[in-house]
Amino acid sequence: MNSGVSTPFEFQRNSFHLFASGALYWPAERLLCVSDLHLGKSTRYAKSGGASLPPYEVQETLSRMEEAIEATQPNTVVCLGDSFDAVDSQDDILESDYLRLTAMMAGRSWVWIEGNHDPGPVGLGGQHLKSLNVRGITFRHIAETTDTPEISGHYHPKARVRTRARGLSFRALLVDQKRIIMPAFGTYTGGLWSDHQVFSALMDDSAQAYLLRQPPLKIPMPR
Repeated sequence: MNSGVSTPFEFQRNSFHLFASGALYWPAERLLCVSDLHLGKSTRYAKSGGASLPPYEVQETLSRMEEAIEATQPNTVVCLGDSFDAVDSQDDILESDYLRLTAMMAGRSWVWIEGNHDPGPVGLGGQHLKSLNVRGITFRHIAETTDTPEISGHYHPKARVRTRARGLSFRALLVDQKRIIMPAFGTYTGGLWSDHQVFSALMDDSAQAYLLRQPPLKIPMPR
């Protein structure tokens, strides 16, 4: 992955840059935002007798985080909730992976937004907040139907497009006049298609989908 390649777009009169990994960068604030890391998902599945997933998702997710941080050198990192797949998933993370994460956190402001899977990794440093407001834009886990501009996660949006040869699907960032819904950054994450009724209720007629390819590609949000 060429971590330096991004697609810029405007939201609330501010310039943002989206990377193919799903990381979102706000240059004016030197703020990097990711959502739904779901660290520890493969271990939780194994413990519960679910599908057997290759046990490398934490390392792969952290590697993409390192690339995003190296590319942007942010002062602030905001994780939009569900950073760990469950409250006790933190207990299963290898010490070497904790060390990688704490090295990324060193020397910068790090904000853990509370998710529905976890209350924020309270054993780690940084701020632990329900939401964060920066210059009138609210960062939260789940979108709300208010007039306040917001950036949220939770739904893991995906979009489908058709070519002459076949149909293709991508993780996607959704954006309209008041709202950004972030793609999941974690390795093992499903999601909702952009034509789901949830997005029809949240996103206005101007909504665009940025497909997470290299570089991200803007299309009208498939409905």
